[in-house]
Amino acid sequence: MNLQDLKSAKVGLVDTPLATLEHLGEHLSKGPIYIKRDDLTGLAFGGNKARKLDYLVQYALDHHYTTLMTFGGVQSNHARMTAAAAAAKGLKSILVLMGPKPQTCSGNLILDRMMDCELVFVDTSAFAGQKDQKEKTKAYLDRCVKQIVEEKEKAGEKVLNIPIGGQGVIGSAGYIKAVPEIMRQMQEQNISAKYLVCGYGSTGTFAGLVAGALAYKALFEIIGIPVQPDYHPQAECAAFVNQLSEYYDLGFTCTPDMIRVEPGLPEDPYYGLGYDIPDEKTQETMRLMASLEGIFVDPCYTGKVLRGMCDLIKRGVIEENAGVIFLHSGGTPAIWSSEHLDFAQTVLWNDDHNIQVFKAEAV
Repeated sequence: MNLQDLKSAKVGLVDTPLATLEHLGEHLSKGPIYIKRDDLTGLAFGGNKARKLDYLVQYALDHHYTTLMTFGGVQSNHARMTAAAAAAKGLKSILVLMGPKPQTCSGNLILDRMMDCELVFVDTSAFAGQKDQKEKTKAYLDRCVKQIVEEKEKAGEKVLNIPIGGQGVIGSAGYIKAVPEIMRQMQEQNISAKYLVCGYGSTGTFAGLVAGALAYKALFEIIGIPVQPDYHPQAECAAFVNQLSEYYDLGFTCTPDMIRVEPGLPEDPYYGLGYDIPDEKTQETMRLMASLEGIFVDPCYTGKVLRGMCDLIKRGVIEENAGVIFLHSGGTPAIWSSEHLDFAQTVLWNDDHNIQVFKAEAV
């Protein structure tokens, strides 16, 4: 398929700004740092998934699906944006969220409920610690999904199953196409950058960027920062990049050594304590970005990616004055999820720095 033939549902606002992080660059004293503002894609508070959903939703409309079903963690940004894209185009949505139903509705879940999408919590905690935990979890999820689809089809619905993170050849087209957009902006603004740093999660965004960089011969290298300890092996990601090349006839071959992943030092990984678990260093980085630039990153994804990028710059892994672009992929509603709100009380509220109280007395 020719990439240029793909139609877009235009659920988000692409051509997002490429801006300079002037004060962060001065703080690190290692040269220019830029930010690609994909948190400003507009759909349901924005985020990188809008670029993928442009093509996934168009596929759904072209093939007469009535319902979008997707997967993620309980606080999934992708799920929230999928529900928003469905609502914007008159479709129904089902969000299959891995974990028990939380006692408190917070963060993305509040937005999910406001959009009146169907939430399905799949609790597989009974398999925790078992030798075949992954296999049992997948088998149980498959049974749940089969039951959901059968019920919907009996009711006359046609359900499109969208993988976690929108990962796949259709969704990742959004980030293949993002590369020439970035290259054009760099040329227009006379920007030079040797690296583009982004999250390494379900790999749809990362792989799309790698494919785009290879297809369009971009001069910047893509660096992925893992957001969880059990991240995808480079060989697996390279295979998916090659799948993109073959599907869109892009004419390149990607090998595992071309997939650059920087998890941090073994004793201090950038993903912290685990997926979506609060940690002090990520929280410090979030606070640094907000105080220097007035830009918010989230504790699950972009805060970890930014922490990783800053550390790579400090350690000289990213060379001084080489120029680096930070892809802000959104996700800020996670700041208001219960666990991160609780953690913030300790690091932001129990510290009286820059807090002054005047209290009047009755007379």
